[in-house]
Amino acid sequence: MTDETKDLQPAASAAPVAQAPASSSPVSQTPASPAAIKAEGSGLPEEEIARLTDDIVAALKTVYDPEIPADIYELGLIYKVDIKDDRALDVDMTLTTPNCPSAAELPIMVENAVASVRGVGNVKVQVVWDPPWDPSRMSDEARLVLNMW
Repeated sequence: MTDETKDLQPAASAAPVAQAPASSSPVSQTPASPAAIKAEGSGLPEEEIARLTDDIVAALKTVYDPEIPADIYELGLIYKVDIKDDRALDVDMTLTTPNCPSAAELPIMVENAVASVRGVGNVKVQVVWDPPWDPSRMSDEARLVLNMW
């Protein structure tokens, strides 16, 4: 089977969660690329990868930063989810700031949410800082909730 890549796109938003070029204004910038689920060289059937993708996105959308009334997926805090052949997941996420008061609890909340998806094996969540998060990563849904137009 060839490498499979499924884009994680916010379900209720017209625009995907994305990275913006460093030279652009965050509010006027249209998101450029969504977070992605990868199942490289996986022996899993395409239908199973699609189901896992949908279920993982749904699980991620249940996790909220306690200080922000938008879920972490729509905020653009999830950068990547890799599905291994044994169904283990590696999740790369970031925080809105290195000084985030929820820095200790959010990765655990993400791990627990994704681990609850039927068919998922071990989950490893890593907090990354590159690229740094900025408001241009938010979906239109998050912008609406936070009134950040």
